[in-house]
Amino acid sequence: MIKRKGSAVWSGGLKDGKGTVSTQSGVLNQTQYGFNTRFEDGAGTNPEELIGAAHAGCFTMALSAQLGEAGMTAQKLETTATVSLDKVEGGFAINTIHLDLVATIPGADEQAFQEAARKAKEGCPVSKLFNANITLDAKLQQA
Repeated sequence: MIKRKGSAVWSGGLKDGKGTVSTQSGVLNQTQYGFNTRFEDGAGTNPEELIGAAHAGCFTMALSAQLGEAGMTAQKLETTATVSLDKVEGGFAINTIHLDLVATIPGADEQAFQEAARKAKEGCPVSKLFNANITLDAKLQQA
C-alpha cells in the first residue's frame, strides 16, 4: 500500500481567513489559499485546481500504460482537467470534470487510441475517487 500526505492549515473566518497547503514531497510548502483564491482571482491555489492537476497527471500516466499495452508509445500527451465547482442546494459540489487531451503518437490507430483513452479515463485511480461526471475529448495528432 502506498500512502501520500497533503496537509492544510487555516486561520480565521471563511472570507477573511487565510490558509496554506503543503505536500509530503515539499513540492507545495505552505502554499497560500483562501476565499479569494477559490472564488475570485487572488494569488495562490485552491482545492479545485489541485484536484485538476492530480486528475490530469493520473489520467495521463494511466493512458501511457494503456497505450503501451496497445503497442503504442506517445511522443507527447497533454491533458487539461477542468474541475467545475457548482453552487447546489446546501452549498457547493464538484459535479463535473472534463479532460481535454491532445496526443502526439506517431503511426497511431485512431480507434485503438480512443479505446486506450477511454480505458485510462475509467481506470485511473483518481477518476475512481470522484462521484462526478467525467467527460473526455481526446484528439490524436500525428508527429
